Amino acid sequence: MLRVAAMATAAIGAAWIHRVNDPGVLCPLRAFTGIPCPLCGGTTVFIELGSGRPVQAVLANPVAFAGALVFAIAPLGSGNRWWALQPGTRAWVLGTALLGSELWQLARLGLLRV
Repeated sequence: MLRVAAMATAAIGAAWIHRVNDPGVLCPLRAFTGIPCPLCGGTTVFIELGSGRPVQAVLANPVAFAGALVFAIAPLGSGNRWWALQPGTRAWVLGTALLGSELWQLARLGLLRV
């Protein structure tokens, strides 16, 4: 519960700071090349959640949203279930998530027509 409260406080704080002083694009790859990284939209997820707009948070980056949700509700521990998976399986899961996230970002920003 403390972890969820800390994340909510951080999200509300990020939303307030962003509303007062918009820093623009924070992703260095996107700022220099115009191409988003798979994690682009992660900050926007927290800003939208802190502003009370969960649907926009999911639309900004579903993978970052799911990761934050898993982190918030996962029990503390050593991650035995994750580390019990074969290395190839872990790589496949992470690779698939990153590829899906990158495709989402490219489509969201109009760089990929779907």
